[in-house]
Amino acid sequence: QIQLVESGGGLVQAGESLRLSCAVSGSIFRINDMGWYRQPPGKERELVATITSGGNSNYADSAKGRFAISRDNAKNTVYLQMNSLKPEDTGLYYCNARIKVTYWSYENDYWGQGTQVTVSS
Repeated sequence: QIQLVESGGGLVQAGESLRLSCAVSGSIFRINDMGWYRQPPGKERELVATITSGGNSNYADSAKGRFAISRDNAKNTVYLQMNSLKPEDTGLYYCNARIKVTYWSYENDYWGQGTQVTVSS
């Protein structure tokens, strides 16, 4: 069974930093793209950042210049370093991974359970 477990969320003040981690476990052939999404209170889930297996990253405009996504392929883990946090960054942050379970299988999306980030003004 494949599991994505996030950690690192919490309550911080505006201007402070947090580092989120997401570890993937289970029987896996290959992890392709990984990413972070968030769901602000009362809003839909939105992209924060993604990263390919080769390390190419993509960011939402709101994250550019403040957030940095990285991954450790040996540990099947993706990170999100969030600096200069703002109250509008508040939300439930979800980890996503596109995984091939076997060589022959299609790529499927897997999600973590979410970790809460709250930024006070």
